[in-house]
Amino acid sequence: MTAGRWQLAHGRHLELGGKAVVVGILNVTPDSFSDGGLFDAPEPALVQARRMIGEGAAVIDVGGESTRPGAAAISASEEQARILPVIEALTQVGDVLISVDTYRADTARLAVKAGAHIVNDVWGLQREPDIARVAAETGAGLVIMHTGRDRDKLPDVIADQLAFLGKSLEIGRGQGVADDHVVLDPGFGFAKETAEENLDLMARFAELGALGLPLMAGTSRKRFIGTVTGRDAADRAAGTAATSVILRLKGAHLFRVHDVAINVDALAVADAMLARETGSER
Repeated sequence: MTAGRWQLAHGRHLELGGKAVVVGILNVTPDSFSDGGLFDAPEPALVQARRMIGEGAAVIDVGGESTRPGAAAISASEEQARILPVIEALTQVGDVLISVDTYRADTARLAVKAGAHIVNDVWGLQREPDIARVAAETGAGLVIMHTGRDRDKLPDVIADQLAFLGKSLEIGRGQGVADDHVVLDPGFGFAKETAEENLDLMARFAELGALGLPLMAGTSRKRFIGTVTGRDAADRAAGTAATSVILRLKGAHLFRVHDVAINVDALAVADAMLARETGSER
């Protein structure tokens, strides 16, 4: 399991490897697939962030534009109006790390200036490659996510991951992003058309270790969990926690979730078992 220090903006860092890291999802949007409209103003967003921090989230990931299939696009100015006040307020909430979920270079730059430590790009640097330059110039941590949207995928699920993420890493390194600033996310649910494709990706997750970089898992409340369990999106916390444990055992380091407490507990058990297996202190 790849371990090391993830270097972040504003002189911060996060140790990866020894224990799973939980990232709390904070969608300040009216139309996200399972929590749209619940936290789309600064006051309820901060209440939710404080709750997730209290439950054990080490990072709060703030997003201002829904990434669900078919969601309406918004302007950069609208995205920034939604997220920047929340990020600024979060800087006053203890020492929590803040991530911004955006593919726009300008939004990323403003978010880091406002206090964000991490840039999380669901288009893997391939929608607005300048976002890599922003990460390099600001020293931000960078999450590079795989997506199959708007392109033809390779038939083998891991071959497509390696090809897409390999291209993304070339973009990032070409703009000066150091590897110790990068985490990779295989993008569960992002143009993985069937439950079987997502399950295949989960079953073969350990093969992504060939890229030699830390890995984030973002399965939270995804449709494939609903297909397996028969549960609606809001009732998929237990199914999500099951995927978190499986993926932890297969090498994931960070877990981006809506339901923090149940995932923190599930991952604590996984970490305890891994520690017993390896005989290490975790």
